[in-house]
Amino acid sequence: MADKCSEGLLNGAVPGEQGKQEKSVKRGNWGNQIEFVLTSVGYAVGLGNVWRFPYLCYRNGGGAFMFPYFIMLVFCGIPLFFMELSFGQFASQGCLGVWRVSPMFKGVGYGMMVVSTYIGIYYNVVICIAFYYFFVSMTRVLPWTYCSNPWNTPDCVGVLDGNLSSRAALNITQLLNTTQKRTSPSEEYWRRYVLNLSDDIGNLGEVRLPLLGCLGVSWVVVFLCLIKGVKSSGKVVYFTATFPYVVLTILFVRGITLEGAVTGIMYYLTPQWDKILNAKVWGDAASQIFYSLGCAWGGLITMASYNKFNNNCYRDSIIISITNCATSVYAGFVIFSILGFMANHLGVDVSKVADHGPGLAFVAYPEALTLLPISPLWSILFFFMLILLGLGTQFCLLETLVTAIVDEVGNEWIIRKKTFVTLGVAVAGFLLGVPLTTQAGIYWLLLMDNYAASFSLVVISCIMCVAIMYIYGHRNYFKDIEMMLGFPPPLFFQICWRFISPAIIFFILVFTVIQYRPISYNDYVYPTWAISIGFLMALSSVICIPIYAIYKVCRSEGDTLLERLKNATKASKDWGPALPEHRSGRYAPAFSPSTESHLEVQPLQPEKGQSEAAAASPVQGSNGSAHSQDSRL
Repeated sequence: MADKCSEGLLNGAVPGEQGKQEKSVKRGNWGNQIEFVLTSVGYAVGLGNVWRFPYLCYRNGGGAFMFPYFIMLVFCGIPLFFMELSFGQFASQGCLGVWRVSPMFKGVGYGMMVVSTYIGIYYNVVICIAFYYFFVSMTRVLPWTYCSNPWNTPDCVGVLDGNLSSRAALNITQLLNTTQKRTSPSEEYWRRYVLNLSDDIGNLGEVRLPLLGCLGVSWVVVFLCLIKGVKSSGKVVYFTATFPYVVLTILFVRGITLEGAVTGIMYYLTPQWDKILNAKVWGDAASQIFYSLGCAWGGLITMASYNKFNNNCYRDSIIISITNCATSVYAGFVIFSILGFMANHLGVDVSKVADHGPGLAFVAYPEALTLLPISPLWSILFFFMLILLGLGTQFCLLETLVTAIVDEVGNEWIIRKKTFVTLGVAVAGFLLGVPLTTQAGIYWLLLMDNYAASFSLVVISCIMCVAIMYIYGHRNYFKDIEMMLGFPPPLFFQICWRFISPAIIFFILVFTVIQYRPISYNDYVYPTWAISIGFLMALSSVICIPIYAIYKVCRSEGDTLLERLKNATKASKDWGPALPEHRSGRYAPAFSPSTESHLEVQPLQPEKGQSEAAAASPVQGSNGSAHSQDSRL
C-alpha cells in the first residue's frame, strides 16, 4: 500500500499534500481492521475484569447487579467509547493533537497523559508479580502449598500439611479463631516471602531483586512488542488478546467439574433484588463500567487515530464494549467455581474465601489451585493469563504516551526515531517502577491505584464531553461523524452524548466523593502524609486543564477577555481530517479565483476533460481511501 501511495505522490500531488501524505504513511496504520479490534479488546479487557468485577457482582446482589451494570453500559459505557473512538479516528491524532478542535482544552490531553503515566508505572509492576508467580510455578510442588517453609510462622495452617488432615486443620482453625488469627500458606508466601512486607509505607526497606528482575522482563517484553509501533503490536495482539479466552475456558471447564463449584457460582449469580434500590450498587456499576472500558485514559483516542478514515468505529465500539463486559461475567464463573470448591473443601462459607484485587490473584486463587491435581499446571495457566491480560492494556498505555509525544513534536526526525522515543519511555517507566519493588512497594502500588486514576478520570471525561458537545458544538461534531462514516450518529447516541452520559459521569463523581474512605491495606491504615501524596497525584492530572486554559487565553489574540476566550476555544485551522483527500465540505481548501475560472471552462473542452479525467484516476491513499491525483492542482 505504501508503494502505491508513494508512486501516486511522485506522479504529481499538490506540493502541500505530498508532505502530509508522506507523514501519514510514516505515522502508520493498522494492517487490517481485526488488529484494531483485538488491540482495543486487549486494552479494555484487563486485570480488573478478573479480580474486581466478580467480587463487585457478588458483594452487590449477585445476578441483581447485572441489571444496573448493563444499564450503565448502554447509557454511559458504549456512548463514551464511541465518542473517543470517533474523536481520534476523525483527526488521526493522539490525545494531544485532537484538541485542535478547541485549543483551550488541550490540558485535557495532558491530563490523559499524566493518568496514563501513573497507570503504566504501577500496572507493569502487577504484571511483573504475575511473571514471578508464573516462573515459580514451574515446579513439582507449588511453594505456597505447605507451612513447612523458612518464611512460615506458627500461625500458619495449611489444608494439605502432611501432619494434619484438612479436617483437623479446619477444626484447629475454628477453635483458635476466637483467640488468634490463623493465616494460610499462600498469604504468608505473599506477605513474608514475595513482598517481605515492611511495617510502614515510609519504610521502603530493600529492593526485592526477584521482583526487580521480573519488572525488567515485563518492560523488555512491552518494548519489543511496540518496537515498530502499531505495525508490530498489531501482530502480537493476535495472541495476547485471544489466548486469555482459551485459558479462561480451560479453567472454567476444570472449575465446574469440581465438588462445590455450583455453590460458588450460585453465590456469584443468586440475585438479591432488595439491593437494587441501594445507590451504592448503582454507583459501583457505573464506576466499574467507566474504569473497565478505559475511558479518559487517552488510549482509545490513540488506537483509533491509526484507523482508516472511513472505518465504521460505531460498529467497533459496540462490539468491543459488549466483549469487555461479557468477559467480566465469564471470568466470574471461572473465579467462583474454584472458590466454591475451596470453600467446600474447608467446610466454610464462600464469603470467607472471596476476595478481590491482589488478594484474589495472589492469595485466594493460588491457594485454591493447590487443592487441584497437577496444581502447577493450573497455576502456570492462570498467571500466564494474568500476564497476557495485563500486557494488552500496557501496550496501549505506552503507545498513548509515545504517540502523543511524536504527534506533538511532529517533525520528520522524531517520526523516524519513534523507536528511540518508545525505548526512552520504557526505560523511564522501569526506573519509576523500581520503588514499587521494595518492601513497601505494595503500599505505594495501592496508593497509586486508588488515587492516581480515580476521580481525576471522571473529571477529565466530563470536561471532554462538555468541550465537544457544547464548546465545539454538537451539530458540528455530528456533521464530522456523518462525513467520516457516511451517516450521522444515531439519535440515541446524540441524546446520550449531550445529556445522559455527562449526567451519569457527574453521578459517578458525586458517588466517589460521598463514598470516599481513607485507604487501608488489610489492618494497615495509611498515614495522613501518604494520603496527601495520593490526592496530589490525583490533582496533578486535573490541574493540567485550568493551567493550560489560562495559558492559552493569555496567548490568544483579542482586546477583551471575551474575545480571547472565543479565539482560544475556536477550532484551529488545521483541525479536521489529516489527509487532504478527506478534507471535503467545510474542511475543503479554498481555490484561488484564477484556478476556479480555469476549472469552469474545462467542460467546453471535452477531449481535454476526458484526458484529464483519465490522468486523475483514483489511487489508494495511505489510509485506504481513494483520492484524485491531478498534477495541475
